[in-house]
Amino acid sequence: MIGILIISHENFGESLIQCATHVIGEKLQQAMVLSVFAHDNPDDVVVGARELLRQIDMGDGVLVLSDIYGATPCNIACQLIKPGKVECLAGVNLPMLVRALTYRNEPLAVMIEKAVSGGKDGILHVRLESCDAG
Repeated sequence: MIGILIISHENFGESLIQCATHVIGEKLQQAMVLSVFAHDNPDDVVVGARELLRQIDMGDGVLVLSDIYGATPCNIACQLIKPGKVECLAGVNLPMLVRALTYRNEPLAVMIEKAVSGGKDGILHVRLESCDAG
């Protein structure tokens, strides 16, 4: 099973994990969050991130999800990348996370493809006529 590490601003990652647990209906295994706060030293956070990777990588690799490309959480995630072993996606949203969790027993490359498509496909303009106005 591929591990998942969310590196995000403040408590965003914790909220995503809570919501994904609600959607999936079971406690998530090998999924952790590293919250980055304004007062944190990024070098110290990288050390903590590497320790979390060791805890959740059971040999199948880890997908690191960050919130905003170019921001501190993503810059930290970039320091963790080991192609084919530790990969990173930026712009995490709930559909992306749920899709990643659904495909985490597949190879890492497949999981990445499914997570990206889930994140993109989960963004929709909801129009009144498509809603059940009951």
